[in-house]
Amino acid sequence: MIITRRAFTAALSLTGLAALAGFTPLRLISEALAQSAADVAKPQSLPDMALGPADAAVTITEYASMTCPHCAAFNATVFPKLKAEYIDTGKVRYIFREFPLDIQAAAGSMLTRCIANGDAQKYFAVTDMLFRSQNDWVVKNTTETLTRIGKQAGLSQQQVEACLKDQALLDKIAADQKYASDILRVDSTPTFFINGEKLKGESSIEEFQKRINPLLKS
Repeated sequence: MIITRRAFTAALSLTGLAALAGFTPLRLISEALAQSAADVAKPQSLPDMALGPADAAVTITEYASMTCPHCAAFNATVFPKLKAEYIDTGKVRYIFREFPLDIQAAAGSMLTRCIANGDAQKYFAVTDMLFRSQNDWVVKNTTETLTRIGKQAGLSQQQVEACLKDQALLDKIAADQKYASDILRVDSTPTFFINGEKLKGESSIEEFQKRINPLLKS
């Protein structure tokens, strides 16, 4: 789904997130030709949240939705291995970008940005926490649960509410999502770009190794 500013009050009120803009169905887009690394690396509306050195030989960019079960499974089983083998050793720079597929995902992304306040380490920590507790905050009352998570991370009730009503932040997430959809042809999550080469779906560590290792040798 692509975020728009069009009101969709009925659906939003069901989750207690009536402050957020509405969503229109995700436009299914035909598979694009290989994107250039330059297209993927272009500056976005929001600053990139990244781990690993900026001059690493390989850059992996992940587009994910906070409510996507495949993204959560990847985060739990594959990402820790990628981090230990490639990111922590300085071989890979890893960028995480938001591609919310529903209003709960948009709210989760907004809260993560607010809690992190530009700190990439904190951003990835909160992202990990939301993925691991996905069943709790997505299935139950989203606003209530996200408010509790925000407070645990040090935000006040007022700060959480202000964050989830921040239209400027939502607009930036929407702009980045639109770029990913229109230019990079992202139409599902998770989608990865490894030095510009697209890899769709919840891939194994072996698949990443197969693609990363030749780039490290070149």
